[in-house]
Formats: sequence, structure tokens, C-alpha cells
Amino acid sequence: MINPKLTPKQKALAINLDPDIYGTFAEIGAGQETVRHFFRAGGASQTIAKAMSAYDKDFSDAIYGKEAKNRYVTQNRLRKMLRYEVSLIEERLSRENNPGRKFFSYANTVTTINFDKTMKGHGWVGLRFQLDEKEDYSEIVFHVKFNENDTTLQQETLGGLGVNLIYGAFNYADNPRRLIESLYDDISTDNVEIDMIDFSGPAFTYVDNRLMSLQLVKNGMTDAVIFNPQGNNMLPADILYKKNIFAVRGSFRPVTLVNIDMFEKGLEMFMKDSECSIDEKEVLFEITISNLRASGDIDERDFLDRVDVLAKLGYTVIISNFSEYFRLIDYFANYTSGEIGVAMGVNNLLDVFDENYYKNLSGGILEAFGKFFRKGMTVYLYPYKDPENHEMLTSSNLKVSDNLKELYKYFKLNERIVDIKNYNPNFSEIYSREILNKIANHESGWEKQVPEDVAMMIKERGMFGYKEELKLKQFS
Repeated sequence: MINPKLTPKQKALAINLDPDIYGTFAEIGAGQETVRHFFRAGGASQTIAKAMSAYDKDFSDAIYGKEAKNRYVTQNRLRKMLRYEVSLIEERLSRENNPGRKFFSYANTVTTINFDKTMKGHGWVGLRFQLDEKEDYSEIVFHVKFNENDTTLQQETLGGLGVNLIYGAFNYADNPRRLIESLYDDISTDNVEIDMIDFSGPAFTYVDNRLMSLQLVKNGMTDAVIFNPQGNNMLPADILYKKNIFAVRGSFRPVTLVNIDMFEKGLEMFMKDSECSIDEKEVLFEITISNLRASGDIDERDFLDRVDVLAKLGYTVIISNFSEYFRLIDYFANYTSGEIGVAMGVNNLLDVFDENYYKNLSGGILEAFGKFFRKGMTVYLYPYKDPENHEMLTSSNLKVSDNLKELYKYFKLNERIVDIKNYNPNFSEIYSREILNKIANHESGWEKQVPEDVAMMIKERGMFGYKEELKLKQFS
């Protein structure tokens, strides 16, 4: 029998009735929406040490310090709030007089929808807490984007999220996947998006935040998540805002010399065409959820193998649910008006020109093209050598359906589709599926078709079905 989900009031009451949970609430920008649940539930005197809203910026600065560029809705501000409030509890309450107490600090810094409804609102929400009085503090921090078009509704959603976070931290810390799912208890994923989350501290020693990011996309809580080569979850708005974006999509199972050649030669052309500096660009390697699910349920070990290889090469990774390319470009356009470049192979471009992909769009393929071939967007096309007839396919000789030929010519003539001409012809017969089969079947020769560091990593860690002991037996 499945236990029914508790309402925010029931969750708040459960926390209030636990004599050992005790802490503060600091909420900025959208009212004290979380703490009111605890006040209304009853028994709050045993839980709430203090509730405050340092709404005025000058007063907030006096408490937590000033922020760079006067930005208050930031992760840095939130973490300052959490740590400052916990330090006050520790300073003002004696552990000897409060045995067994597990202290916490909940905080949010949020801006809701503006009067003109041109900005829907977003914010940071977090909790710093103990699972044992002798344990150091752990933290859960996440970023939200509101989708509702009413301030009151956004405030109510924020209050529910806060209650779910506090209840989840004290009840599901040993199961962070369940904790993430519980954030949406009594809340629709249509109302709010969580596009970045971070777990830290002793309660989450063995948590890989990249897997937690994957849960957000997998559960429909966001469309895409990004993490850097160090494995840190990044806020999309922070790294994409006003940047020139260059992206490469692939399975990267494993990364091959073709992937690297396509990326490097495409990026070289993009940098020249966009006339941007290194600081003005962002490069992303994209893996879609549909690709991760290609063989059934998502294999988390396989997922980590792919992103670990990309991280080894120093690349930033985006995981998305964008099966169609136009959705990826539309996503980038929400953050930047700069140039956008996508490197892809011939087969991928043929998929872009396949009308079957757009049956669910009211405007069909024309609607998709309107979003995909938007101003400032260019496809950098990598050639493909047909393994059967050995013909090299480029933008000049690939065949699209008859009714799309003129449209294709239009995009090509206007240089929205350009060939990567300085590619390495020695890589033209490298096919990732063949490499994967060789690795799994313990055949030799694949090592020369992937970057040297990647080959070493696959062998050392037994990635993609590689087993060192079986390989040794093969050659003994």
C-alpha cells in the first residue's frame, strides 16, 4: 500500500511536534510564506527560534553584508543568510541547556513576477541543518523559476516548497532522490521549475550532484541542467546570459576523434564568424534524456562514465529533454541574443529536415524552423562517409525531401548551414557504434580512434563494458 502524501500543514505539524528540531526562518522578497505554515499548524514554539524578513536592502546589508553589483537574489546571498543565522543560534543558545537539539536555518531570497508581467520571477531556496546535535551542518540549496502569472500564487508555491524542503531534509536525507521528488508534493511541475540543486555536508557525503541534476530533468522538474568539468551544478542563467553559445550534441559513448574534430573545427569557424572573445563564448556538450534512455531505463553508471570522460577533456555538459534541435536553440535564446552555433553531422541535419519530427507542432516544420534557424544561429556541418558506398556526404549532396528542397537551398545560400571543410579525412571511417562493440567484445584497435586520455580512462575504470581481466585472458 502506498502511503498518501502529506499536505504542507501535516508536514509542518510533524516538524513542530518533534522536540529536537529547532531553527530560524529568514525570507526575503516574497513575504514569510514558508514560516506561516508552521505558525498555522500549531506547536510552533518548539520549532521556531526566530522568523524574519530583512526586506529593506540597507537593513539586509547591515545584517548579511553587501553584495557585488547590488544583486540580492543570488546563491551567494542565500548561503550567507543560512550560515549567518545558524551562527547566531550557536552563539546564543547553549548546547548544555539544549541537549539533543538539531539546529537548522531555512532561507530564501526571491523576486516574484513584476507588475508588467515581463519577468516571471525566480529565486534561491535553501536549508542548513543537522541530523544529529554532534554532527556538522549539511546544506541543500536550489534555484527556482516561477511559471505562474500571479504574485499570490507564486508566494503560495514558494511556501509549499519551503515546507517540503524542511520536511524532506529531516525525513529523507538518506534517500536524496526521494527528497527531490518530495519537493513537488502538493505542487504541480507546471507551476515552478527547479533548474539547479546542490547537496553538501556530512548527510550527503556519498551524493553525486550530477546524478541529482539528472533527477531534475528525468522527473520533468526542468528542461535542462548544466555542470562544469569539476562536476559542480551550474545555474544556466549564470553561464549562458548574453553569451555566444556553441554546442555539440552526441551520445559520447565514448567520445571519439570524430567528436573532437567536429567540435574543434566547428568552434574555430564559429569564433571567426561571431567575432567574439573567449570570455564572450560558452561551449556545451549536450546529451539528451532520450539518448540516455535509448536502451531502456537510464543507466546511471553509464551516464557518469560519459560525463566523466567529457569532464576529463575539460568540457561543460548540458543534460536536456530536448529531443528536437529547435527546442535546444529556443532554450538558448531565452538567455542570450548573441550568436548560436551548433556542430552536427549530416545524419543529424537530415533528422532536422524530417517532417515526422514535428507532427505535434501546430505550425509543423515551419514553426520548428522559425525557432531553429533564428537570427544569429548557424549549423556547422561535419561530413559523413557512407560505410556502404564510401560517398562523402556534405551540405552540397545530401538529399532532403522534394517539398523541402527550396527551403533547404534558402538556408544554405544564406549561410545558415555551412560545411566544416578543414576536417581531418583520416577520421572519416570512425563510427562510435563500432568502437563500442569493440570495447564490449574486447577487440583491439579502438584505442586509436578515441583521444589517448579517453582510452586510458576507459581501461582504468572499466567503462562501456571494458573488462581488463577478460582482455588479459584474450591475449594470454
